[in-house]
Amino acid sequence: MLVAHRIRLVPNNVQATYFARAAGTARFAYNWALAEWQKQYETCKADPTLPKPSEAALRRLLNSIKREQFPWMLTVTKNAPQIAIMQLGRAFENFFTGRARYPRFRRKGQDDRFTLANDQFRVEGRRIRIPKLGWVRMRETLRFAGRIVSASVARVVNHWYASVTVETSDLPAPHVENQGTVGVDLGVKVLATLSTGETFEGPKALRTLLMRLRRLSRGLSRKVKGSRNRAKAKLKLAKLHVRIANIRLDSLHQLSTSITRRFHTIGIEDLNVKGMLRNRYLARAIADMGFGELRRQLKYKAAWRGGQVVLVDRWFPSSKLCSGCGYRLEALALDVRHWTCPGCGVSHDRDVNAAINLKNVAVSSTASACRGEGSGPARERKVKPAPVKQESNRKVNYG
Repeated sequence: MLVAHRIRLVPNNVQATYFARAAGTARFAYNWALAEWQKQYETCKADPTLPKPSEAALRRLLNSIKREQFPWMLTVTKNAPQIAIMQLGRAFENFFTGRARYPRFRRKGQDDRFTLANDQFRVEGRRIRIPKLGWVRMRETLRFAGRIVSASVARVVNHWYASVTVETSDLPAPHVENQGTVGVDLGVKVLATLSTGETFEGPKALRTLLMRLRRLSRGLSRKVKGSRNRAKAKLKLAKLHVRIANIRLDSLHQLSTSITRRFHTIGIEDLNVKGMLRNRYLARAIADMGFGELRRQLKYKAAWRGGQVVLVDRWFPSSKLCSGCGYRLEALALDVRHWTCPGCGVSHDRDVNAAINLKNVAVSSTASACRGEGSGPARERKVKPAPVKQESNRKVNYG
């Protein structure tokens, strides 16, 4: 399993200058290769006999001309330009397969990063050795043990971070409390409501710091472009944006860790977050919650602990369906938070009822997989899984 540990670096002025130069070299090589790719592609369209552009050919071309045309590239590690072009090749692969959009040019201040291969650096304790630079201090030691695959050095505002990727077999501990299956209903007022009745309030960091964000944005717009005061105001605004993102991310990590430690199977809705953000009245509140990031964390943390996440179809009427008798309402307004079932007379909390329905779908989906049948309201898979025996209380070897 590949895992990454992001650690903040503590460089001195010389080291920080080297990082900026290496990131600039990687950005230049990426943009040069993208422009050359487009140029060669147009030439290939005019003359089909010419070879199509490729990442390997662009790397060889850069190596043949950089000593004469770009001698400043030699002052930093060779991985900076070479791996940047390799990343462009993967970007085009993702574009051709429909997994991503067309690659765009990198911008200074937003894409300040470069990557190192595993044979070009070394990590010992709380320091990392960078080629052509030497040892750089880190804020903490590497958390994972195993074979180091690569490292990426990136700047966030005015701090540098090293993201070290490790291939390891050391998985997190199994479930502390195996409470079976749970349904998780996501919302704007309350971030998550569990089928057990528990609710988790979102931090709403953007809403809390919105007035300060507006004040700093107005102050930045009044500064003269190119002045030192504008640079200071821009740095303050960027720090606030990072603070908001960190508060949200910390809350989501705590929630996802708590759920995956306690439950083996987790049922959540396959929400169309991109479509939900088109609602001009709720877009800010939805973006402030981080639904997509929570789903991503639940999936990989559940896989770490031997659990699973069941994605329920987005059209499944989880809120309109009575979790007791199965009666389905024709319509349910968004402002109605409690309703009484006309079929059985049970009073429901909207979010708790939806979470229970998601739990029931997750249970039935797991049982269907054991029988080799379809998964019902859960998201359909392109390849039908083979019948396998599943035991929720199985012992997993994490050593």
